[in-house]
Amino acid sequence: MTESREQTALPQPKPEQTGYAVIGLGKLTLEELLPAFAVGRASRLAAVVSGDPAEARAAALAYGLTEADAYSYDDFEKLGERDDVHAVYIVLPNSLHREYTERAAKIGKHVLCEKPLATSVEDAEAMVRACKDAGVFLMTAYRCQYTPHHWAARDAVQSGRLGQIKLMHSVNVQVEPNEGQWRLRRELAGGGSLPDVGLYCVNTVRFLLGEEPYEVSGTLYSTPGDERFREVEESVTWQMRFPSGVVAQCACSYGAATARSIDVFGTEGRLAIDPAFDYQNLRLTVQTGQDVTEVRVPPEDQFRLETDHFSRRIQEGCAPYTPGEEGLQDQKIMAAIYQSAHEGGRPVALERFEGRDVFRGAAPERS
Repeated sequence: MTESREQTALPQPKPEQTGYAVIGLGKLTLEELLPAFAVGRASRLAAVVSGDPAEARAAALAYGLTEADAYSYDDFEKLGERDDVHAVYIVLPNSLHREYTERAAKIGKHVLCEKPLATSVEDAEAMVRACKDAGVFLMTAYRCQYTPHHWAARDAVQSGRLGQIKLMHSVNVQVEPNEGQWRLRRELAGGGSLPDVGLYCVNTVRFLLGEEPYEVSGTLYSTPGDERFREVEESVTWQMRFPSGVVAQCACSYGAATARSIDVFGTEGRLAIDPAFDYQNLRLTVQTGQDVTEVRVPPEDQFRLETDHFSRRIQEGCAPYTPGEEGLQDQKIMAAIYQSAHEGGRPVALERFEGRDVFRGAAPERS
C-alpha cells in the first residue's frame, strides 16, 4: 500500500514502555511495524522472531537490538525467560495464528495478532480461550479502529449529524499477483479476498455503527481459468443487515484495480472515506445539505497508535478496545457470508445483539 520507510535506530528503552517480540519479518513488519516501534511512546521493540536467522539478526541490529534478541521459530519459547518481553505481535500467515497465540499464552506473554484472527471460527475460539485461561490479553490488530479519521467518521455517524443512517457501502479491491503468494493458498490463508481485504469492510462498518449484523447474504466469483484462484475466491459481494435498519452493501476482490472506500448515507447527510484503508493519506468528507467539508486531522502512524494502545492496556491491566472476541465475531460473520454464497445467496441469520460495542473494551485514548 505504501513505499518502504527508512529504518531508524530505536531510542533507549524507557521503564514505562511495553516490550514486544515481533514474530514474522515479512513486508508489513519490515516496512510498517518496525518503523512504528521506533517512534512508539508506550511500546518498544525487544526481540524479533523469524525462520531466517540472518534476516532476524539484520532486523535486530537495524533497530538498536543485539544478535541475542533475534530468535528462530524453534526457540520461540525462550522468550518466556525474558522479563523485558511483555507481549508478542504475530505477523504470520493466517493458519499459524492459533499455534503462536497458544504458544505465547503458555509462556505468559500477551498477544497482539494481525487480522484475520484465524482461519476458522473454531481456531479463533481456541485462541480466545487459551489467552483467557493463561491470564493474558489477546488483541486483534484492527488498526482502523484507532485512527483519527475513522473516529471522526464514527462520531459523525453516531452523533446524529447525518440524521438516521440508512445505507452503507464499502469496497476494498486490489490486484493480487500470482507470485507464490501464501494468500492464494487456502491452507495458509483460509480464504481469498474476503478474509484479507474484505475483512476491512466487515469490521469498519461494524465499528462506525457500533452495531452487530443479524443477517448476511453473499456471492462469490472467480474468473474461469485464472490460475491465481484455483484454491481461493477472487471476488465477494455481500450484504449485512443491522438492528437499527441499516443495510450495508460490500465488495472485495483480488482482481480489480485498487479502490478502498466507505460511504455512509443518512436522512440528513452523507460521509465518505476515500481512501479508507490505506496506511497513510486517508481522506474523510462530510456532506450536509449543499455543504461539503473535509475533516482534516493531524497524520498519525496507525501502527504506533495500535501498539501504544495495547501497551497502555497491558500496563493498566485491562482489556484492549479490540480484544480477541472482536476478531472472533468477524470470523463468525465471514463464515456466514461463505455459507450464504455456497447456498446460492440465501440469507443466513447471525446471533442478534441489540447493544453497542458488545465485543469491544473501553474506548481508546484520543489525542
